[in-house]
Amino acid sequence: MDTDFSDNFIIKGNFSMKKASTEYKGKLTKEEGEQLLLQEKEKLRELQEKLYSDGSQSLLVILQAMDAAGKDSLIEHVFGGVNPQGCNVTSFKTPSSKEYSHDFLWRQYLALPQKGMIGIFNRSHYESVLVCKVHPEYNLSEKTWKSVKDFDKKFWENRYESIRNFEKHLSQNGTTIVKIFLNVSKDEQKKRFLDRINEQEKNWKFSMGDLPERALFDQYMECYETAINETAKDHAPWYVLPADDKWFARVAAIQIIIDTLEKMNLQYPSLSKKDRADLQEAKEQLENE
Repeated sequence: MDTDFSDNFIIKGNFSMKKASTEYKGKLTKEEGEQLLLQEKEKLRELQEKLYSDGSQSLLVILQAMDAAGKDSLIEHVFGGVNPQGCNVTSFKTPSSKEYSHDFLWRQYLALPQKGMIGIFNRSHYESVLVCKVHPEYNLSEKTWKSVKDFDKKFWENRYESIRNFEKHLSQNGTTIVKIFLNVSKDEQKKRFLDRINEQEKNWKFSMGDLPERALFDQYMECYETAINETAKDHAPWYVLPADDKWFARVAAIQIIIDTLEKMNLQYPSLSKKDRADLQEAKEQLENE
C-alpha cells in the first residue's frame, strides 16, 4: 500500500505550482484510505496524549488553501478523535480594527499553542502575502502604509523575511511547525461551489464574494508558489497535497502530522524514586481496604 506521504509531498528545492498535481495518482483506493484514516486517528490520539503529558513542546499545524479546498472538513476528520483539551483551532478571518492597529503577525502570536498543545491555524499569517498581495490596498488598513506605491518588491521581501524569522523563533522555542497547502484545481473548486448552491444544507457555505476571488485564481497560484518557495525550511516545512479527492488529502495530512509528532521524541513524565514509593504505598492502602 502506498502510504509514504510525508516524503512524497514535502517541498524540497524549487517548487512549481504548474508541476504540482491536484489529483492523487497512487494505488491507494478510497475504501482503503477511509479505513486507514480510522486507524491513524487512534494513533494520533495517543500521540496527542503523549504531547500533552510531556508538556515541553507544542505543535502548530498551518492549513492554507483556496476556497472550497476542504480545510474545514479536513480539520473535522483528522482531529475529530483527539482530546479537545489538548487541541485549539483558530480560523483567521478579515482582521478587526484592533488587529489592523498592530503588525501583521500580532494576532498569530495571541493564538499560538501552549506547551503540550496542538494548535491548528485555518488560514494564517500567510494571508498577508496572499490575499494582501492580490489586493494590496488591504494593507492600507494597517495604518502603516500611505499608498499602494509603497508595496514594492522590497516590501514583500521584508514580509517573507518576517515570516521566516517568526517561524524560526517558534521552532527554536519548542514549537514544531507543519504547513499544509491543499492544492485544489479550478475545475474541482467550480464543482464544489455548484454543490454548495444546489444542495440546500450547503447553501450557507457559499458567498457571492467567492466568485470575484475565483476570477483571480491564477494570481493566487502565483502568490502561493512564491510564498512556499520563500518560506519552505527544514524547521518549518511545506507539504503540498493534491486535494481534488478530499478523502486522500485527509489521509495524507494525518500521516504527515503523525510522522511529525513521532520525530519530536515525546516522553511521558518519569516519576522520582519518592513518587514511585508513594504510588506503591497508595496501592497497598487501597488493596487492604
